[in-house]
Amino acid sequence: MTNSCLPINLADKFAQFSDLWSQKKVADLNDSEVKLAKMKGEFIWHTHEDTDELFLVVSGRLTVQLRDGDVVLGPGELFVVPRGVEHCPVADEETAVLLLEPAGTLNTGDAGGPRSKAPEAL
Repeated sequence: MTNSCLPINLADKFAQFSDLWSQKKVADLNDSEVKLAKMKGEFIWHTHEDTDELFLVVSGRLTVQLRDGDVVLGPGELFVVPRGVEHCPVADEETAVLLLEPAGTLNTGDAGGPRSKAPEAL
C-alpha cells in the first residue's frame, strides 16, 4: 500500500465497512501498519511474542483483558499491550479502534485458528 499525500478521514474510512473483527489497513508507517477495526463481543486470548500492539479507541468502549486485570478504554484513549503479554479485547457495544503494529502481525498472535486474518487494504 502506498500512502498518498492526502489526509485520511477516519470517519469516512469506518463508514466503508461493517464487518467485525476484520482489520482494514489504511496506511503504512515505516515498517508498521495503521489499521482500523470494528469490534463487538469477545475476541480470543492471544499473545504477540515479538511486538507491542497499540489500541486507540475512536468510538465506543474497549476492555483489554489482561491476566492481572482489565484496562478499560473510552474514545480518545489508547493502550499499548507490551510484547509477550497475553490479552483478550472485549467490546460490549460496537467499538471503532485504530491499531498500530508491525507489518505482517497476525491478529490472533500465537493463538492462530479460524479467526486469523490478514488485514485488507481500505
